[in-house]
Amino acid sequence: MNNELKTELNSVKLQVFFEGQFWIGVFERLYDGKLSVCRVIFGPEPKDYEILEFILENYYNVRFSPAVESDVVVKEKINPKRLQRDIKKQVQNVEIGTKSQQALKLLQEENKFIRKIRTREQKEEEKEFQFELKKQKRKEKHKGR
Repeated sequence: MNNELKTELNSVKLQVFFEGQFWIGVFERLYDGKLSVCRVIFGPEPKDYEILEFILENYYNVRFSPAVESDVVVKEKINPKRLQRDIKKQVQNVEIGTKSQQALKLLQEENKFIRKIRTREQKEEEKEFQFELKKQKRKEKHKGR
């Protein structure tokens, strides 16, 4: 009877997202068809190099949850260039979450546009006023007063 310990790691995934006040990272480890997860609090928004440093230094120290049977199927290997393109698309398509946040953003943009128009008009009026003063001074000088 051959009892071998199978230690094949199928996949590890890290998702970083903003929750409330802090940035949270969730590690998902799929190991022999069983899923275990770990939640890590980063605090302020971590940079890419900080995440990499955290993974390199602390991955083996994080405490994963007990393994749960999972029916997640590991996908076949994906071409690295395709994976890069997919990641780039996901990063570029980041939008504000809720409808109310989107409405607030739209309102902010409208106010910004209105403010631009107002300041432009005020500058033009100020220029015109200065020009009129100049003309009036010239006129007074020309009269010989």
